[in-house]
Formats: sequence, C-alpha cells, structure tokens
Amino acid sequence: MTDNRNNKINYIEIPVSDIAATKEFFSKLFGWQFTDYGPEYCAINNAGIDGGFYQSDNAGFSSATGSLVVFYYHELEEIKEKIISLSGVIVKDIFSFPGGRRFHFTDINKNEFAVWSDKP
Repeated sequence: MTDNRNNKINYIEIPVSDIAATKEFFSKLFGWQFTDYGPEYCAINNAGIDGGFYQSDNAGFSSATGSLVVFYYHELEEIKEKIISLSGVIVKDIFSFPGGRRFHFTDINKNEFAVWSDKP
C-alpha cells in the first residue's frame, strides 16, 4: 500500500537490463510478485515499499555512485547463500556495525543492494 503522506518516500524505481530475469531473480529470492505495465515496466508487490523495475541501458548502479536499497532478513548466512545460488555476487561480505550485521551484493543486472539483520 502506497503511503501518500507528505515528506515520506513513496515509491522507488530501479533500472534493470532484463525485466523477465529480474522478476525471476527477486521472485525466487524474496517471493515477490509483480504487476506488468507493458514490456518495459513492472510494479513490485509485497516488498515493504511500493516500487517498480524499468527497462534501462543504465542498469548497474553501486553504493559508491548512487543510493543503496537495504533489505532486512533475519538470517544473513541463509539469504547470502540463496543470492549466490541465483547468480548474485557478494561484493562486500558480512560485517558488523552498531545495531547489527550486513553484506552487499549485486543482482543479475549488476545493481548493488545490501541485506542487514539485527540477529547475531
């Protein structure tokens, strides 16, 4: 459900080079579902915040040059192995920070994301 209050992040759009492969990757990784709006756009359903993937030649962002989308998952080692099994690449291994642990990975589009947990 979109949060239509002022001063809140309302929607995130992420560039990808292959819509179908991206949908398959995130469906298998997190169980997400999608609503297609033509061949070059799909909305992400049940991901915690509303958003979408759009077809772009400019996919492949990193936290060094852009924003970082961070997911929560209770068991980091479990989701890390799942990402690797789906051809994701770990670009920053699990590390601790005040309040938890996290790691960074790139998806099949070479877009960088992070996953964190407050579990030891």
